Amino acid sequence: MVAIPGEPAAPIAPTNHQQPSLLVIGAGLAGTEAAWQIAEAGLAVRLVEMRPLHRSPAHHSGEFAELVCSNSFGALSSDRAAGLLQEELRRLGSLVIATADAHAVPAGGALAVDRGRYSAALTARLEAHPLVTVERREQTQLPAADQIAVLATGPLTSEPLAEQLRAFTGRDDCHFFDAASPIVAGESIDLELAFRASRYDKGDADYINCPMNKQQYLAFREALLSAEQAELKDFERENASFFEGCLPIEELARRGEDTMRYGPLKPIGLWDPRWGDVQDAAVRRAQRAYAVVQLRQEDKDGRLWNLVGFQTNLKWGEQQRVLRLIPGLEKADFVRFGVMHRNTFLESPQLLDASLQFRSRPQLLAAGQITGTEGYAAAVAGGWLAGTNAARLAKGLAPISLPATTMIGALTHFIAEAPSKTFQPMPPNFGLLPDLPERIRDKRSRYGAYRDRALADLEPYRQVAQPQLALAG
Repeated sequence: MVAIPGEPAAPIAPTNHQQPSLLVIGAGLAGTEAAWQIAEAGLAVRLVEMRPLHRSPAHHSGEFAELVCSNSFGALSSDRAAGLLQEELRRLGSLVIATADAHAVPAGGALAVDRGRYSAALTARLEAHPLVTVERREQTQLPAADQIAVLATGPLTSEPLAEQLRAFTGRDDCHFFDAASPIVAGESIDLELAFRASRYDKGDADYINCPMNKQQYLAFREALLSAEQAELKDFERENASFFEGCLPIEELARRGEDTMRYGPLKPIGLWDPRWGDVQDAAVRRAQRAYAVVQLRQEDKDGRLWNLVGFQTNLKWGEQQRVLRLIPGLEKADFVRFGVMHRNTFLESPQLLDASLQFRSRPQLLAAGQITGTEGYAAAVAGGWLAGTNAARLAKGLAPISLPATTMIGALTHFIAEAPSKTFQPMPPNFGLLPDLPERIRDKRSRYGAYRDRALADLEPYRQVAQPQLALAG
């Protein structure tokens, strides 16, 4: 194995398990991963989670790593940004990604999971680890200055701890508004009107598609525009802003007549064989849907389906009324309505290093969406790095940051170095990576070259991961 730059050649001495345990606050995606990496490094860790004693506005259970907005981690292929991030985490021994692989449900080219089984499996795995102590309570104070700790409270950090963060950082917290999509019972979807297919027939027919003609689409958009929204109870409406990657469907409708058709309702690449031969150009022009609403499988057995891209802040009664205008969903049974909640994130460029340590308190690390990364896999990546570095600090080793040519490294360097005045949450994307030595015009080939360089540059850092890479089960 190639040596990590700056890593001492001597092996790590066995850890004294009697030393004070490390602390991880929050058992979301980042906290779950961080706690696991610390424990697998042979160190005792206390994992503090306020649920189910205190519920957040968006969570529905007390399980670890609950997925709130969607059940998808994004594209699976490693020549896509989200897929590359997932592959880097697999190679680094991520428990969360391995468990996602083990509980995957059909989703075309995406990694989507059965949420209930996935979260239950992670909860059981952490609770059973001999070095993990789970504490079900709300953490209202920041850890003591000499405590090695990972702050992974996520975008729904409770107000007492958020107030502590404001006092500690000397900065007002940043926030934007995020929303989750509704889920319907599969047996209530009318497959006489809807059809099974994946876009461009990639993979199996993993999505249910509800086609609209122009008249149906315009009537649906008008209903969205006139529907009543839920109150933003605890926050000033005039200060609300949305993360562009997770806009409520009604906000998309407000942005223009065709905005939804070029976003989640785009009809391109979707064809119902009942319309005729897709290869016949005349048939294709005459029959192609004007817009298509897609539903993605939510659970292993296909009993639950979520509306893709339909994050919403409409009142629940309005959601039922408006969404039943979608062809095939006229009698939809809603298992969960969409909700909107505030996401809090740190002004990380002023506060964090690329190792995810606070500059003013290196013993304290932050991970997950609170740092200003966006997306499930990005939260897991922050948890892996913060947990790994917490363990290294406890063992007297220097913390690491990953090369900016890797997707994990690109994200963590971005949040540490981005212009502070314009800082907003960032999802994984190839635009974060340094340019390749030579320009490659073909996009697919270019993304493949980014992937190959990232995985090669990641290789020297795999020695900090645990040897047990097959963690699912």
